[in-house]
Amino acid sequence: MKFIKITFLMVALSISLFAREQVNVSFSNLAVNDFIKLISKITNKNILINNKINGTVDFVSTTPIYDDELMGILIAVLESKGYTLVQNGSIYEVVRATEAAKHNVKVISSYKNALGSLMVTQAIKVHNENVDVVAAKIRYLISKTAKLMTMRENNTLLITDYPKNIQTVKKVIHDLELKNSRVVKIFPIKHTDAKKLQAKISDIAKSIFNTKVVSQNVKVIFDANTNGIILVGKEQNVNKLGKLIKKLDVESSVNKSVEIFELKNSDAKAVLKSLNDIVSKQVFSDPSLKPNLSASEEINAVIVIGDPTIIKGIKLIIDELDKEKYQVYVQARIIEINKENATNLGVKYGFDGAALSAEGLYSLAANFGGAPVQGIVGNALASSLVGSGVAQGFALGAAVDFLETNGASKSISNPSILCVNNKESSIYVGKTISVSTGTVTSTTGLTGLTSSYKREDVGLTLTIKPRVSSNDKVTLDVSVVLENILDDGSKNATGQPVTSKQEVKTQAILRHGESIIIGGLVKNYERDSVSKVPLLGDIPLIGSWLFSSKAKTKEQDNLVVILTPYVIDKSEKLSKLQKDLGLLAKLQKNYDKKAFKKLKEEEKVELKSDVKP
Repeated sequence: MKFIKITFLMVALSISLFAREQVNVSFSNLAVNDFIKLISKITNKNILINNKINGTVDFVSTTPIYDDELMGILIAVLESKGYTLVQNGSIYEVVRATEAAKHNVKVISSYKNALGSLMVTQAIKVHNENVDVVAAKIRYLISKTAKLMTMRENNTLLITDYPKNIQTVKKVIHDLELKNSRVVKIFPIKHTDAKKLQAKISDIAKSIFNTKVVSQNVKVIFDANTNGIILVGKEQNVNKLGKLIKKLDVESSVNKSVEIFELKNSDAKAVLKSLNDIVSKQVFSDPSLKPNLSASEEINAVIVIGDPTIIKGIKLIIDELDKEKYQVYVQARIIEINKENATNLGVKYGFDGAALSAEGLYSLAANFGGAPVQGIVGNALASSLVGSGVAQGFALGAAVDFLETNGASKSISNPSILCVNNKESSIYVGKTISVSTGTVTSTTGLTGLTSSYKREDVGLTLTIKPRVSSNDKVTLDVSVVLENILDDGSKNATGQPVTSKQEVKTQAILRHGESIIIGGLVKNYERDSVSKVPLLGDIPLIGSWLFSSKAKTKEQDNLVVILTPYVIDKSEKLSKLQKDLGLLAKLQKNYDKKAFKKLKEEEKVELKSDVKP
């Protein structure tokens, strides 16, 4: 039966004299092995069959086909059965398709086109894309028995497949490379701010190109070295943005000007910081409108570059920040009052001299009057810079002066501080002592000790920070630190001085010219006293034993700080205040004389009344 079919097919063939001969061929239910033999005879090819291939093949043809196309038909039939043909010299061998690459298939140069029907191997160079990414994209285009390998070191695909499939893969890769081909162009910026222009071009690129498509994206890079913009992307897109860059690279239409504001009352760096804080929080419709600010410490000025309208607003801010600062002139009177002496003095003259707190001093002052100063001088003082409450100040001053005149107090210091509003000022009154920090034995051949010392300040530190709320009211943050030497080192084994420290911190709201008394700094100590009979007590040996006595008394000193602030809103008023305070000091002396005289007269009257039966 097989013989009859083959004979029938051979008789049915019509052969022409052309180079490519046409044949009419049609068959059905023909065994694959017989089909291989038939093609071998027609094409005059030597085909080696190592494996029996089961199955049959049908072919229906209504028109003649070329004889060289029969090899393609044969390979298609073999591929459907899992086999293919490989050429080894003049012999064609039927092998398993999965093992074709191992049978030295023909290698085609990368620059040539793969032709024919047999499997070939070709290297394909990928230029504008990652070779692994490309391999993943074209894998479905190759036959299921093809072999595909990527070589990352040179970004190349190595493929073994049928020529038609390889041609398809090459065409697809070529199209991908065209779509993903990127160019780099540099556009120097000559007239505008390249950094700001970069931001504009980036926003435009996101608006006109689909950012979800990688090939459409254009990278916009600012290059500080060339003051230019670098575009990286598809050439068409880069050219489009390049035209926009050239159009936008023009002189700014904003008429910028430069203003230098020399400051008279404020520090330029502090004002600049405030301005930068304000400007940084503003939103400008055009970034080019944002002003440039800087400070010159040499001339204490703020330099502003920007739009005149914006500079005008900045000038208003600078004018407010550069207003003349309030100053506060603080008179301080630091006195030390002995409690026992003050008590005795109060008993003698009939006033409350024992209550030496702030309230006690005010009650003491009440005993020295407090009526307003009369006449033209009083009226002048009431309207002067020292304030209208002069009378209370006179009474307080007279009380303190009376204690000092009679040995119940002593003045430690009468400093004056001129403070700038919201700025801390301080006064220190005291002395510096040496304190040993260690002793080192000499390591050389010489014997002896080397002592090291440090210097410590011991005394009174007064710190004041004013905060003016109006022309006649000020808040004072006051800190008073008192340090005393309890033992200079002679009364202890260490030989080191022993000191004490007392500290008071308070806040007071005072009117202009009003006084505040800060107390509470107390020093307790013992004092040795000797009482003796006149003349007899001076007799050697016997006098000190029979006619004199020794006693230890505990005494207490109160350190009192009296502060009087004067608010100065303009610097030229300072000299006028000094004149007024000078006049006030003279009036205080006159007031003291009259007050002391009156107090002593009252004392004499009381003594006479006590003597009468």
